[in-house]
Amino acid sequence: MESNKNFYNAKDVKELLSCGSIRTAQLRIQLMNKELQERGYWIERGKVPIKFFHEKYPFTEQYKRYS
Repeated sequence: MESNKNFYNAKDVKELLSCGSIRTAQLRIQLMNKELQERGYWIERGKVPIKFFHEKYPFTEQYKRYS
């Protein structure tokens, strides 16, 4: 595993938020990416920047695998 990962994928988001399905995690990523795009940032489809994720969900701990 990469120790300096910059993005979470849907599987990561599903585990961090205890989502019931991968589709729910994908929808959360889409909404966060839409917000980033509206702010003028480039996005990676299907992934969300770790830093931005934790701004939106400050109560979650950083994924242990990547910290």
